[in-house]
Amino acid sequence: MHSVITSSEERMKKTIANLTDEFAVLRTGRASVSLFDKIKVDYYGDKSPLNQVANISIPEARLIVIQPWDKAMIGEIEKAIRSSELSLNPSNDGKVIRISIPPLTEERRKELVKQGKNQAEQSRVAIRNIRRDGNDELKKLLKDGELTEDEESRNTEELQKVTDTYINKINQILEEKEKEIMEV
Repeated sequence: MHSVITSSEERMKKTIANLTDEFAVLRTGRASVSLFDKIKVDYYGDKSPLNQVANISIPEARLIVIQPWDKAMIGEIEKAIRSSELSLNPSNDGKVIRISIPPLTEERRKELVKQGKNQAEQSRVAIRNIRRDGNDELKKLLKDGELTEDEESRNTEELQKVTDTYINKINQILEEKEKEIMEV
């Protein structure tokens, strides 16, 4: 396999990983620790990831309990959660923060599916752009005499197969996420 295909595939893997990360914070009706992956808390002047200043647990399907390692952090953690895009309402008893995950409305589910479809489409576009860059690089190598026409043609076909594989992966990931969101 040519290095152009290898480097294109590496970039495609990163696109898939990025989509998976985006989907992890797309809220479903279930409690999930990954919802808080992007939340940063002001920890004595530094912005720290929530999971580095508190223990996050899920005792029930729709309940999240956050136990700060430093009780003085409760207010900051609550503030960070309230100002996030998660639309969650934390409450605390002075020791731990409890967040009950409300069931999603039909309208909110459809909105989340639409958001997921947009993210998936952006990933598909990114994959196609990577393919285009790879094809341009192969054409340049042909022009510079580093590849024969047969090699260029074979590599272009190979790159298309890799592209198709990653587009299918995106479609699978989207399908699974849609099922998860629409599950009542």
